[in-house]
Amino acid sequence: MTAPHVAQVCSGALASGTVLSRAASPTAGYISTVFMQNRNHMRNSLYLGLGSAVFEDLCEVFEKSQQPGWEGDSAEPVSHDTYLNAWRFLESLPLGIQAPSIGVEPDGHLTLEWYKAPRRTISVSVSPDGFLYYAALIGLRKTNGSEPFFGDVPQSILELVGIIFANE
Repeated sequence: MTAPHVAQVCSGALASGTVLSRAASPTAGYISTVFMQNRNHMRNSLYLGLGSAVFEDLCEVFEKSQQPGWEGDSAEPVSHDTYLNAWRFLESLPLGIQAPSIGVEPDGHLTLEWYKAPRRTISVSVSPDGFLYYAALIGLRKTNGSEPFFGDVPQSILELVGIIFANE
């Protein structure tokens, strides 16, 4: 994918508020559009949503990591599928959740990280094949695993994010 095309994908997704509708009929498309407009309105609110900044960060990271060797000789580029999976993951986060920071790994996976303190953090690696790999450090407890991503954030990951930001 060339850089101008990447910029078009990112700017189009940011303008519409969604990467891709999964609607199959005109009625489903209408319902999906209205739902996403309302969700985007809430998501961009100061108190409920992630805001557009996290999606802008995702686009920026994606654009910067398009060429092989973007961060050294062996760094893999981020694929369009990885980008779409990360976008959909962010879209499916519940309203009111703190926005993660966005990063990229040398293997071409995108990383979403929630950090409160050195021993209160979770990192979720988004792959092109639709798997989420996570690792969390909560006090002295370490946990990790993988979950398939089918459009909804797995409960195990949501619970860990909740624990990270729970009052101590």
